[in-house]
Parts: sequence; structure tokens; C-alpha cells
Amino acid sequence: MSGEPDDDDDIAAAGPGAGAVLLPRENPDLIGHDTAEAALFAAYRAGRLPHAWLLTGPRGIGKATLAFRFARFLLAESERTGQGLFAAPPPSGLALAPDSPAFRRVASGGHPDLLVVERGYDPRRRRLRSEIVVADTRSIVGFLRLTAAEGGWRVVILDGADAMNRNAANAVLKILEEPPARAVLMLVSENPGRLTPTIRSRCRRLALKPLPCEAVEAALRRRLPALGADDTRRIAQLAHGSIGRALALASAEGLELYRQLFGLIAPLPLLDGEALHGFADRIARNDAEDGFALVSELLPGWIARMVALAAGEGGETAVLPGEVEAMQRLAARRSLDQWVEVWENLGHLFDEADSINLDRKQVVLNAFFALEAAAR
Repeated sequence: MSGEPDDDDDIAAAGPGAGAVLLPRENPDLIGHDTAEAALFAAYRAGRLPHAWLLTGPRGIGKATLAFRFARFLLAESERTGQGLFAAPPPSGLALAPDSPAFRRVASGGHPDLLVVERGYDPRRRRLRSEIVVADTRSIVGFLRLTAAEGGWRVVILDGADAMNRNAANAVLKILEEPPARAVLMLVSENPGRLTPTIRSRCRRLALKPLPCEAVEAALRRRLPALGADDTRRIAQLAHGSIGRALALASAEGLELYRQLFGLIAPLPLLDGEALHGFADRIARNDAEDGFALVSELLPGWIARMVALAAGEGGETAVLPGEVEAMQRLAARRSLDQWVEVWENLGHLFDEADSINLDRKQVVLNAFFALEAAAR
């Protein structure tokens, strides 16, 4: 039994072929995480495989891709047959050929020994729930009570594990405290600090790091060859080491959104009310949910980069001409502590917009009114 992963932009190991979007379960490639992959393979070869793994790192860098890669490997090992001269050669790594049976079955969502748990769909709001509830994680218990359909491993991928509410987390904790034999739980988390210490302590943690900007650029050139060189470079800068985020920016016209945001930020404390309302109206449309999600990242991210630059922690941060000068000018109008507070307030505002379904136009307006007040 399997569903689609919650972190569905986690396509950091984008496979060959321009323009095609590969979900983590379909992706045969992994970029830049050789150390984490080697750790999983070494644990398996040593015969001391931990029953639970916590894969952490920023969104879109390949966590879910790695989780499915390991799941396919374990399930393929369950399928290995033959002895002596007829035995298949021992594996040298986690990679499987895309035409192998285990790969095809996992990619199609049809492998009986793999369960994927994620945020469920809320029919009332017609969108994914903001949290994973106990009904979602309760399925893990029933799944692991069954004997493996093919006599080998049973694998659970819990994607977006930090979105579990308390009851869901307690249900998972009981499983981690009494894990069944030949079962592996892969917890994928963007914000592991939101998980309880008891859950974290019962998992072996693999922290995946953001990819170099050059690797993101190379992936964009391969996947989106029609994208201009300047736009490719700028999107790679904004992606902060995440190919998944870079592809999301490209597909949702994120660079144009960023240009519009900077056009509103640069004149502060002067604020063009007409331009702001026009921008907020576009972002608030029912078909602009992806754009709003990007704005909720790009705007606080701009303030964070400004603070880092003012604190001497940032190097050349300009994505667009004039950014460094605008950052230096605005940073000088308040103390760094005050700008950090503004950044935190913006993050809370956008988090609330997602969790309690606030009016998106008003959220954008309030965010810029807060920046206008801070820049006076």
C-alpha cells in the first residue's frame, strides 16, 4: 500500500530528460548525497540495520528520493533468488535499474511490502491537511502486523514526519519502541526539531546538506534547456541548494514573482499602494496557490539574507541588480535584533495563513505594511 509523498517537490535527484517531472518514487538518480547513501548501504551489509532512520535536511534536496532508493533496494533484496552458481551477484550499492521489477512496482505504487504515509486530504477545504493525524499513522501498525507478502522486508516511508500532531506521533513512538523484525521505518523531515526527543532518539539520523549552487544550475540546464543562462543562475541562487525548489520556482514563474517583490521592497519606506494591491490580488487568486507559497518563502528569505549581509555572514547575495545596496540601506534603518523580529513575525504570519486559512491578499498586505513600518 502506498501513496504519494508529502514532500512532493523533493525531486532533487532529477533524472535525465528535459521538462519531465519525476516524483521521488520514480526517480532512478540521486545527486550529491553519496555519504548518506553509503551509510545506508554499509549498515545493511554489516547486518546491523537500524529499524528506524530519520532523513533530515531542507525541502527539495533529495530526502524522499533517498528514502525510496533505499526502500527499492531492500525490497529488491527480498526478491533475490538462486544459490551457488545461479545466485545473483551481490549488490555494490543502492541503485536499481529502472526496468527492474522492484523499481517498476515501487514507481507504480503497487508493491505490497511498502507503505507510504503522508498528510491526508481534507475534503472540506479541498486541500491536504496541515498535519498528519493519528488516522494516517495508525495504518502503520496494521501494515507491520502482517507477514511480508514476499517473505522479506517491510518498509514504511513517513514523509513530512514533522507534520505529525501529538496523537499521530504517539502512535509512531509505540512502533519505534517495539519494532517488528525485518521492518524499516524511514522518517523524512524538513524540521526535525518539531519531532519529540523520544522519536528522534529512537532513529538513526542522516542529515542531508544543500547541494552546491553549481549542481543546481547543472540540473536546471539539463531539465530546462530553454531557460536562459541568466535566469538559470538566478533561480539556482534562490533555490539555496535545492533542485526541487529550483524546479518549483521555474514552473511557477518564481523569478518573475521575485522581481515583483523586489520592486515593492526596494523603495521602502515608500510603498506603492496601487502596485501592492495589484500584486496581492494576483497572489490571492484561487489558481495562484503555488505563487502564494513561493511568496511566503521568498519574502522572509529576502529579509534573512539582508540580516546575514548586515551581520557580515553573507557574501555576494545579489540575485537582481541593486539588491545589495537596498539591503544595506534598509538594514541601517533598524538594529539587527529588530530586523530579526520582523523576519520572525513574517514567518508566523505566513504559517498562520496556511494553518488557519487566512485571506491571502490580506496576509500579503499585512506583510508589506509591517516592512513599511520597520523601514521608517
